[in-house]
Amino acid sequence: MEIFRGRKLWIETKKLTLPNGVEKDAVIVHPRGAVAILPVTETGYLLLRQYRYAVGQYIYEAPAGTMEDGEEPIETARRELIEEAGMAAGTLVPRGFIYTTPGFTDEKIWLFEARGLTPSQEFEKDADEVIEVKSVPRDETDAMVRDGTICDAKTICLLHRCQGEK
Repeated sequence: MEIFRGRKLWIETKKLTLPNGVEKDAVIVHPRGAVAILPVTETGYLLLRQYRYAVGQYIYEAPAGTMEDGEEPIETARRELIEEAGMAAGTLVPRGFIYTTPGFTDEKIWLFEARGLTPSQEFEKDADEVIEVKSVPRDETDAMVRDGTICDAKTICLLHRCQGEK
C-alpha cells in the first residue's frame, strides 16, 4: 500500500514472504534512479564540497543527481555534470551501478567516469545547492577516504571502480 508519493520518491508498506518462508511487514522507499559522475583531470579528480542539510555539514562528493522522467542514465550524467560542476564530458565511461541501502530502498545509482572535460557555458547551480568545485590530486584521495574527509558512499565506490585508470 502506498503511504507517500513525492516528486522524487514514493514509499509503500508491503507484506513479504522471504525466501526462508518468514513473513514480514516491510516499508520500502522507491526513489527515482540517479547517477554519480567522477570527473577525471590530468592530475586527479573534480569533487564537490557540498553542504548537505540532512547531515548538517559539508561533504566531499562526486557530482550526482536524479534522473528525470524518460531520461537514460547517460543523459542524466551529462546534464548533472554540467549543472553541478560546470563541465561537459567528451567521454562518459559507464562503471556499473550500486544499490545505496538495500535494507529499505531499491535506490540504484549508475556510476560514470567523465573524461575530456571542458568548461560548459550552460553552468547554472540550483538556488538550493551550496557547492564548491574542488580539484583533488589523485594521490590524495586514498588518504581522504581513510581519514573520513571523503565519507560519501557513492564517491568512495566511484573512486574504487575507477582506481588505476589514467
